[in-house]
Amino acid sequence: MSSGPLVIVGDALLDRDVTGHAGRLCPDAPVPVVEDAAERLRPGGAALAALLAARDAGEIVLIAPFGGDPASAAARDLLPGTVTVIPLPLDGGMQEKTRIRAAGQTLLRVDRPAGTPGRAGRRAAEAIMDAGAVLVSDYGHGTSADPRLREAVAARAGRVPLVWDPHPRGTAPVAGTWLATPNGAEAARACGLPDPRGAVLPAAAAAERLLGSWPVRSLAVTLGGRGALLASAGQAPLAIPAAAIQVSDPCGAGDQFAAAAAAALRDGATMSEAVTAAVAAATGYLAGGGVHGLPGGPAPGARWSGEPSPAEAAEAIRAAGGVLVAAGGCFDVLHAGHVSMLRAARSLGDRLVVCMNSDDSVRRLKGPGRPLVPAADRAAVLAALDCVDQVAIFEEDTPERLLRQLRPAIWVKGGDYDGSDLPEAAALREWGGRVVTVPYLSGRSTSGIASAAARAG
Repeated sequence: MSSGPLVIVGDALLDRDVTGHAGRLCPDAPVPVVEDAAERLRPGGAALAALLAARDAGEIVLIAPFGGDPASAAARDLLPGTVTVIPLPLDGGMQEKTRIRAAGQTLLRVDRPAGTPGRAGRRAAEAIMDAGAVLVSDYGHGTSADPRLREAVAARAGRVPLVWDPHPRGTAPVAGTWLATPNGAEAARACGLPDPRGAVLPAAAAAERLLGSWPVRSLAVTLGGRGALLASAGQAPLAIPAAAIQVSDPCGAGDQFAAAAAAALRDGATMSEAVTAAVAAATGYLAGGGVHGLPGGPAPGARWSGEPSPAEAAEAIRAAGGVLVAAGGCFDVLHAGHVSMLRAARSLGDRLVVCMNSDDSVRRLKGPGRPLVPAADRAAVLAALDCVDQVAIFEEDTPERLLRQLRPAIWVKGGDYDGSDLPEAAALREWGGRVVTVPYLSGRSTSGIASAAARAG
């Protein structure tokens, strides 16, 4: 186990999502017109990796170019106070990536070019030498090519873990790198092979070649929904699967993967343990809404699995004349009673969104020993059911605020509830929605399952 902060070195960006409603085409061109657009900003690149790491990895130091431009100021302001920023000089503005989105899909991306990073000073090199682990988050803008940074990172790699998240336009990892984390396309491109497109065997071939050309101990080739392939010289590759979840916006998953792997290695994990933890962290991040669940994203207080967002999906269903159904609960241990209720709920309309209590919400309702299963895992299991179209996680004790965002036509509870006494009933009446109960299988409950397990143990 290494003491000291996780130091992230790389290229910071500013990401912007402009999200609205696209219900018609432009009269003078066959392109959609996006109306009622709202703008949301978030840190990107190495700054996003720092934001994600700060949620779980304690003290974080970010070394990246920041200029005097508005984008640099905005990206820095969006970082939490637990991230210490050591700015590098930047000639010109920070790169901005703007996505125009509607109905959960990106219609267009507009990039503002990045400025040129200046040379690192003594403070940056000293911070690297005090690191408990180092993550190089290379986005191809030149920071990872700085000789002083490369020298410091290589020197520190002899003592603490070094994880290198590469980029096709970036530089090769330095000697002594513990783990490189390319995705399948990046690994294939780096060694001149076809994109494996998530397939394990071609990814293994690319990893074998890179181990012979990059001065790294191990490679974790990320394969999207298939998880990751860990390859080390002289060992058979280790395939680490990911839980099945619905995802159409994977933005930031690679940053979460690399940050989690670096934090785990700093805390003493073996390489296989670190990559397994990284796969779980990336999956949980996506199940929790990905970038849309971060500060500055849509629907404060709610996170969701998959895209489009629940509010966007609800709007699309209503526009098409369909019926949106919502159901809620903790779903701490999914059992036959839950499945029966959810199947009945889905039969009542055209789309079912499950409103699920967050971990803190369950804890307040059920006591300090609950939940038994964390929110990301509960959401992943629910999303795998064919009757569930989407999962939204709310932080409050009741889903009233989330329901006002979704405005479902039908709110379903199991038959052990009297719909008239639900606190959500008043909210449903605001837009003409109705509370409906469905038959509930008696004798099934999470508390009963937990008690039986305790007696058996």
